[in-house]
Amino acid sequence: MQIKNNTFVITGAAQGLGEAISVSLARRGAKLALLDVNAERLDQTLTACKHEGSDSYAFTCDVADETGVRRCFASIEEHLGPISGLVNNAGILRDGMLVKVRDGEIVDRLSLEQWQQVIDINLTGVFLCGREAATSMIRNDNGGVIVNISSISRAGNIGQSNYAAAKAGVAALSTTWARELARYKIRSAAIAPGVFETEMVASLKPEAHERITSAVPLNRTGSVEELAHAVQFIIENDYYSGRILELDGGLRL
Repeated sequence: MQIKNNTFVITGAAQGLGEAISVSLARRGAKLALLDVNAERLDQTLTACKHEGSDSYAFTCDVADETGVRRCFASIEEHLGPISGLVNNAGILRDGMLVKVRDGEIVDRLSLEQWQQVIDINLTGVFLCGREAATSMIRNDNGGVIVNISSISRAGNIGQSNYAAAKAGVAALSTTWARELARYKIRSAAIAPGVFETEMVASLKPEAHERITSAVPLNRTGSVEELAHAVQFIIENDYYSGRILELDGGLRL
């Protein structure tokens, strides 16, 4: 699929990976619907995309709210026409050990609230946005592509029961949708990033940052531009579907 003049929806577009993906697609002539709950930061991404000459719109949207998502996607079609692609990037962290023990005593447990917040945004949000995007693509009979951002943590990671479960679910949705939607000329795939140089990672203390990068065989974090390039590859390669692209510098959890 060509990027130029096609409409793409990016969730979690206000910062980090979502911002980089949005600007990268804008630079290649895409029409963009930028979604996030952070309206102020989202406006900054919108400005950057418009600076690249893109016909872009910002939509304040909670991807875990079914009614809000349905209204948002209807509005996207009104402003930008048929949807050609979706990048499900929105996600949060609420890390914690399942059961935390200190000196033989249980001092904390992962709360249901921590669990549910991550599942709602990172998994249910992917489902809701994916369903609306696929509905639009089928109704307009124009095919399309769905790119979901999973994670290296989908294999399981200490202190991330909620996040790992959600990202494993995202990978499963991606392969399932590829099989279900192929008859409608819709591809679905995922990217499983390792450690990338987002604001959160960049703000770590030097010793913590060194500990993280030293675990990566390439001895560095990934750049957000490299992640954006992977999204571009999946969009443009019409034979890539039903697979998880591992982008982690050789790191394995």
